[in-house]
Amino acid sequence: MNELLATVSLDADSGRPILDAATRAVIGHAPVQTVADLEVAVAEASAAQPAWAALGHAERARLMRLVADDIDAHAEELGEIITQEQGKVAGAGEAHGAAHWLRGAADTILEPQKLAEGSELHYVPLGVVASIGPWNFPVMIAVWHIAPALRMGNTLVIKPSENTPLSVLALVEIFRRHLPSSVVTAVSGDREVGAALAAHPDIAKIVFTGSTATGRRIVESSSANLARLTLELGGNDAGIVLPGTDVETVADKLFWGAFMNTGQVCAALKRLYVHDSVYEETVAALAARAEAAPLGSGHDKTNRLGPVQNPAQFDIVARLVDDARIRGARIVTGGEPAAELGPLFYRPTIIADVEDDAAVVYEEQFGPVLPVIRYFDVDDAVRRANGTEQGLGASVWGADTDAAADIAQRLDAGTVWINQHGGVDPQVPFGGTKASGYGLEFGVEGLKAMAATKVIRF
Repeated sequence: MNELLATVSLDADSGRPILDAATRAVIGHAPVQTVADLEVAVAEASAAQPAWAALGHAERARLMRLVADDIDAHAEELGEIITQEQGKVAGAGEAHGAAHWLRGAADTILEPQKLAEGSELHYVPLGVVASIGPWNFPVMIAVWHIAPALRMGNTLVIKPSENTPLSVLALVEIFRRHLPSSVVTAVSGDREVGAALAAHPDIAKIVFTGSTATGRRIVESSSANLARLTLELGGNDAGIVLPGTDVETVADKLFWGAFMNTGQVCAALKRLYVHDSVYEETVAALAARAEAAPLGSGHDKTNRLGPVQNPAQFDIVARLVDDARIRGARIVTGGEPAAELGPLFYRPTIIADVEDDAAVVYEEQFGPVLPVIRYFDVDDAVRRANGTEQGLGASVWGADTDAAADIAQRLDAGTVWINQHGGVDPQVPFGGTKASGYGLEFGVEGLKAMAATKVIRF
């Protein structure tokens, strides 16, 4: 029995059913909280914040490390909930990753900055932070929001995705075992609750990870009280494979850069521009890996790819592939549901001979699909890679890393990887440009984003 799940799940009469992403069986029941519940949570967080800030950096960091240890101790239980709700293989890995990120924030040092003689720049708490999280990495991204907020002396109210609330509620339960009351509170509600949280007059900062469309609505909602924002929004990340690339050397990283978490990653590789000289070799290498990647329930740890998390996203994936097929693109492998595994499984799909005006290229598919686009001129590839409104991540692939670095400077993205894609680190700032949002997370810059500045002059 999963005792952690039993702690947060309600009975069928008082909660909303949450389904296993792979089997579609009911795994538990989430609270159905309202704007009234949110008002209570924000008021209690506001009341708890001064005492939490008064503990000081060292004590807050100590308590955060205790929470991280407890997350690690319950990683299998928490990971089982993640796998059930989200569908990913080895959910315990996400749990351990969350603990690692929590320690990273606890260990990061942010000292007052010496300015002109007799002047210092200090970073002080903002107050109550609102977190609105996604369903693709529900626990990991929750910690990305929670950890720096707590480290800087803020309290936090989090609204998890309606698709994956139980794992976040379980995470918050672990936090609550070690922290003072109301320092971290979860409110499991619908979009109305999320909108009320974004517009709440007592919220000093909003952190959101999700779609660009929702991010725009949050900007509008937050305007009345001028809440500060960190927005990590949609990414339609482009990769450019340069001529002369040793395809077999990079093929595994190319594939998993696109298909990690079954492609359900904001910063996954979603458009791959490949030079004509290595185009067919690259397409064949990616197709071979797609056909060999074990697809199935995340409960079977021999699998590497799981289901699409929810029906709405599954329909988007299927629509984009069908549109490409109608346009005459070559479906090299995949291109259809794997219905024998369950209603939300889609075969990993490589699409060739597709152009930029296809929806699968200019829309973010957020699923197990990769369009591979041929180019002949590197300057043209850069122009096309920069031709969308998103600018979260990008990558350049080639044997000459100096040439790749030159191309990286020309790409409109918050992070550009060379001969890799998608890796993040607790100490390396991460954030987007253009319609992929603004503000930085992680490391010292992530702590600064959760604080107000105060200049003291002597």
